[in-house]
Amino acid sequence: MGGIGAIGVPGLIIILVIVLIVFGPKKLPEIGGAVGKTLSEFKKSAREIMDDEEDGKKPALREIKKSDEAS
Repeated sequence: MGGIGAIGVPGLIIILVIVLIVFGPKKLPEIGGAVGKTLSEFKKSAREIMDDEEDGKKPALREIKKSDEAS
């Protein structure tokens, strides 16, 4: 199976209709805002983790470059 990327437009429309029926039109903006905040926090955390990993690799790369220059 293709996972979540294989849902497509018809699948998204069905999901939106179900959410609209379950939560109603008044709760939809609140739910959308919560989902948006959650996604932005997730992206921020993922970006910070990637930056931390890159920062951890930089000293090791400097050591490798120093050893290459010395030889």
